[in-house]
Amino acid sequence: MDPQFSLLPRVVNGSIAGIVGVTCVFPIDLIKTRLQNQQPGPQGQLLYKSLPDCAIKTFRNEGFFGMYRGSGVNLLLITPEKAIKLVGNDFFRHKLSDQYGKLSLVNEVMAGSGAGLCQIIITTPMELLKIQLQDAGRSAQVDFTTNTGATTQTAAASKPARLSASKIALDLVRTRGIFGLYQGCGATAMRDVLFSAIYFPLFAHLNALGKRRPGSDQAVFYHSFISGCTAGCVAAVTVNPVDVVKTRLQTLSKGKGEVHYQGVIDCFRKVFVNEGPRAFLKGAFCRVLVIAPLFGIAQTVYYLGVAEFLLGIERSSQ
Repeated sequence: MDPQFSLLPRVVNGSIAGIVGVTCVFPIDLIKTRLQNQQPGPQGQLLYKSLPDCAIKTFRNEGFFGMYRGSGVNLLLITPEKAIKLVGNDFFRHKLSDQYGKLSLVNEVMAGSGAGLCQIIITTPMELLKIQLQDAGRSAQVDFTTNTGATTQTAAASKPARLSASKIALDLVRTRGIFGLYQGCGATAMRDVLFSAIYFPLFAHLNALGKRRPGSDQAVFYHSFISGCTAGCVAAVTVNPVDVVKTRLQTLSKGKGEVHYQGVIDCFRKVFVNEGPRAFLKGAFCRVLVIAPLFGIAQTVYYLGVAEFLLGIERSSQ
């Protein structure tokens, strides 16, 4: 194993990977948030019946740019978030490896868990702000339905109010202090630690099975992409119940008549009692559609060594 841990190219690769991935999959992430947040009405009615229904209603009501509502804060903070996650995993793997560069499965899980825990300092406020912007259109339509008794909405009747991440952040800091930006931190930590503990070891083992690039111990790019997608799918579905709870806890503006939650346990209990166990799978397919290509793209960019090429640095073995 290379005794030197090159930080700069890993940070640059993680940043590029995050920006490219988010740009490609953000509209699906917005749909996931809205599906996870919606609660049955008094007669059990739902605003969105499925992923396509949510996508069509959002596009008709809010237009193309409405599908990217909240993407600004995500693109701004995804650079440090992805850099911390990917670099953190590499760092912990580097430190936990033996003299031959080998890791036990337990140490692989520990390395992934450490990376997931480190990223929550960025992930929690990023997702808190993103969710408020993503969910504004849904909550506006819920309020319209409640006030009028309608079961369908027109675009003119349910336009969401204009919000900005900076205004939301300033209001939270002013009313709740800096810790207001960390609402749902416990659920975020549960999700990210579990996700990373599953994803990174699984990706490493799948990636190790692939064809190597000529003159390198790195897998060919398409195998890294497939490995990232596969590992992302498995981890995403596994942690989806926690992601549903995290999304509910981080949604500050509820629609009229929607349930409020006091914490992780209270949210788990109320969702289970009011909506049944299937509610914990809400947005699971969307989450797979987001996470699989996001991490496939991220790992491909990361393992292709784009930063090393741009910076003129010779790539070392991992």
